[in-house]
Amino acid sequence: MIDGRVVLERFPAGGPRGSWPAEEFARDRRQEGQPAEVVMDLATDAFLVIVRRVEAVAG
Repeated sequence: MIDGRVVLERFPAGGPRGSWPAEEFARDRRQEGQPAEVVMDLATDAFLVIVRRVEAVAG
């Protein structure tokens, strides 16, 4: 988990299909009910499929 985000999968940005595999993977996760989204990690030159975690606030 990074900054409240869980990385589900990584896809190299230099792949022949660009971000398509990441977008397809995220779409499939959304169809399963996970709020997956694709972000670019510039440090590793990869597309990440992530799910943001929201902590419950007690009170």
